[in-house]
Amino acid sequence: MALTDTFIRKVKPSGASAGDKHTDGQALHLLVNAAGKYWRLSYRFDGKQKTLALGVYPQVSLAQARTRRDEARKLIADGVDPMRARSDNKLAKANEAATTFESVARTWLTKTAPSRAESTQKKNTTWLERNVFPCIGGMPISTIGPRDVLRAVQTMESRGAIESAHKVKQLCGQIFRFAVAGQLADRDVTADLRGALAVIPRSHYAAITEPKDVANLMRSIFGYAGHPYAVAALKLSPLVFVRPGELRSAEWTELDLDAAEWRIPGSKMKMKADHLVPLSAQAVALLRSVHRMTGDGRYVFPSIRSSDRCMSENTINAALRSMGYSKEVMTAHGFRAMARTILDEVLGERVDLIEHQLAHAVKDPNGRAYNRTAHLPARRSMMQRWADYLDALRNDACNRQICLA
Repeated sequence: MALTDTFIRKVKPSGASAGDKHTDGQALHLLVNAAGKYWRLSYRFDGKQKTLALGVYPQVSLAQARTRRDEARKLIADGVDPMRARSDNKLAKANEAATTFESVARTWLTKTAPSRAESTQKKNTTWLERNVFPCIGGMPISTIGPRDVLRAVQTMESRGAIESAHKVKQLCGQIFRFAVAGQLADRDVTADLRGALAVIPRSHYAAITEPKDVANLMRSIFGYAGHPYAVAALKLSPLVFVRPGELRSAEWTELDLDAAEWRIPGSKMKMKADHLVPLSAQAVALLRSVHRMTGDGRYVFPSIRSSDRCMSENTINAALRSMGYSKEVMTAHGFRAMARTILDEVLGERVDLIEHQLAHAVKDPNGRAYNRTAHLPARRSMMQRWADYLDALRNDACNRQICLA
């Protein structure tokens, strides 16, 4: 006799150790015991008696249990064991979850983390979490097409983040190539998106390059009354003119103050090559004063909140803003352009030495890249002349022959 909703709702266990079986028809029954009410399907497959669980009442109603019974009986009729089919389906779903774009991307981020700076790792992760995962993160990477990726990066483009959209597209390309290597995808679909995004507007970091304005800037820097770490980093920026990320992540193990040298490992450099910065007497004196404050820790310029992290990437720019220099006038990165322009156009230093010191690619007559120690004595002399020149500007001791102001 077929079961009814009223009977199922009211039936109680009798107390039998094996529970009570109430048959509905076509091998479907309800097993009732002290723990609950369970839908079961009894069937034979390959000569073996089997029982398939179809759910728990009331989460699975009588109508739903009958539908599941019919689906299982159809599989049996087609020569498929419904218990094996369920196991295969679970395995397929697990495999699919492991090969979604997000899961592959996170694996790639973890495996390649040692090759990039911590700040870059954080930025890449944030880009993906905010812009890509919401669009295609849950899709199996093998099913994603060019239009799916384009939809994600065009969202960034539409809000004006054109350069970031290009970088995220490149990031997705790296993830796809990682998937191809692991046989999780057939190809890098981002290759089809060439020309699909707006061209990145050409722009330059704002920088002060007129000597008379540099003089005012230097006086402002030496008059700045911010946090001691920020003051020291700000004073060192024009003396070494490295990239802001290289400055704020400087570690004491990289510095040899007795030799007046700072050796930056390639892992921190944009070009991934070790870089040597000769330190002027002024830079050494400044760093010795900083050592009294932070020398017991890892970073030369630690975070104000935690000595385990380096200074925030916004610190130097924030100091410049508080001194009255807008982002359209001067930036932390602008100290590089300032040095490049004045060393060449005002002080007449050799361009190849300047380029070396900026850690730009410079090649010898045979087309080979110079190593980090190339022209070191000449670069050391140039860095000292530069530091002396900045002091002269700040102290108003430069004349027209030097300043050309």
